[in-house]
Amino acid sequence: MEHPDLAQLAAVLAAVGAALLLAGRGRAMVLGGVALLGLGTLGLTVSIPGSGKVDALLSPAGAVASVAGLAVLAGAAAIFVRRPAWVPLAVLAAAPLRPPISFDPSGSLPVTLAEDGQLGRLLPLYFVLAAAALALVWRALHDDHGAVRPLPRVVALPAAAFIGFASVSLVWADEIEAGVELLAFFTMPFALLLGLVARSPFPDWAPRALARLGVGLAALFALIGLYQAATRELFFFAPNLEVSNANTDYFRVTSLFGDPSLYGRHVVLGIGLVLVLLALGRVRLWLGVGVLTLMWAGLFFSYSQSSMVALVAITLAVAAATGGATVRRLVLGVLTVAVLLVVGYLASIEIRGESLRQRTADRSQRVQDAVRVVREDPIVGVGIGGQPQASRRLSGRDRTTPNFVSHTTPLTVAAELGLAGLALYVWLLAGGTRLLMAVRRLEPALGLALGAAFLALFVHALFYSGFLEDPLTWVVLGVGAGYLTWPRRDDGVRRDADTSDSASLRKPRDAGSSGTGPDAADALASGA
Repeated sequence: MEHPDLAQLAAVLAAVGAALLLAGRGRAMVLGGVALLGLGTLGLTVSIPGSGKVDALLSPAGAVASVAGLAVLAGAAAIFVRRPAWVPLAVLAAAPLRPPISFDPSGSLPVTLAEDGQLGRLLPLYFVLAAAALALVWRALHDDHGAVRPLPRVVALPAAAFIGFASVSLVWADEIEAGVELLAFFTMPFALLLGLVARSPFPDWAPRALARLGVGLAALFALIGLYQAATRELFFFAPNLEVSNANTDYFRVTSLFGDPSLYGRHVVLGIGLVLVLLALGRVRLWLGVGVLTLMWAGLFFSYSQSSMVALVAITLAVAAATGGATVRRLVLGVLTVAVLLVVGYLASIEIRGESLRQRTADRSQRVQDAVRVVREDPIVGVGIGGQPQASRRLSGRDRTTPNFVSHTTPLTVAAELGLAGLALYVWLLAGGTRLLMAVRRLEPALGLALGAAFLALFVHALFYSGFLEDPLTWVVLGVGAGYLTWPRRDDGVRRDADTSDSASLRKPRDAGSSGTGPDAADALASGA
């Protein structure tokens, strides 16, 4: 690491910025949070080895590309100023996309196409977040009260606490470079994402538009997956997947992702949306069943066990939430049988003298390695990003570091942030659950759809990494928080506001007509 002191200082600065942005109230705190978060993220990025080279940007081609990029960014920000309700849609559309672009400071341009089936960073999402942040600053400076409305405390406080603690853990982290990359490319952008989406307007058409976009994306991914299954040709893939497909009878597809499990996760989220719409009668039966068939077929060829488990979990949850007493008893019976089968299967492995590590595709060994890290630093952990390297060191085995990723989010949190971080993680889960329950009381379809997505992401991350590193987790929380705090009349009908004109959003709230503003949202979430 070239500049560890700069990285640690920037992490603390970004932590303060994230706390102000998420838990702050009032224009000064929100704008101060955006500024500090931006400065901290910039400091983290500059501290990454090789990122400080700007020779490519100083070349004629680099200068032209920079000016063009800034012009496009300014244009996007202007659109979001005019249409702030489009921000959640743009974030949702950009969240899954990782173009095959890599950074190359040594070339004539700072970026180049990635090779060998690799994918790049979340560049479309970063662009949308940057434009939306500029728009929020503009709206806030022009007295748009909606741009700085407070987030519900039930999610703002645990999110600020968890992100802040994870950021500060870089001070004692064993692997500073890995921690810096996590903070710069995931944690801090997603803190900004939550703050921006939660402060976007949510007119009547927004939930329907988000649902259509979510289902459309999942259906598109499934179609591409089916095409790859038919042609046996992948667009993007990891080297180990290429070897696996060449040596097995079945062919795992990835669609627009680099890993079958990530592809499966996104399709499962779409299936969950359709299940909710069908259960509540919000979509025609023939259309819903047709889309479900398409997405299930695409999911099948991922051969992702973690995705299948997540699908079963949300199917049972939706059935229990929308069915009667008989259905709930049936769901409880299915869960009981499933638990007994899993326990029996694991016991049979030991009885037969077979290798648990082989039967679980090396997952049990990864868990054991991560547990060693928890035992070594149980209170505050080894710092963000340090679990894989710490597991490798304690195991004494000579294998590459990626082979030691735990693939179990709660265990990774416990290893990197200790029991203190795990407690904050549980607080975040509880706060998110209470938030979504409150949304469901106002709008059953939206609340149940967000809850199904939140559950799917959580369950999937019990067997594969990515709950906190998946932007969709924070999109779910942001949409829930934004919907809950968007002003409504006492009868629960949202105020008529022309969101195409930002001037209409700058009108002060009428305290007598706002039935579900921030204070009411806190009370509603507290009673959920």
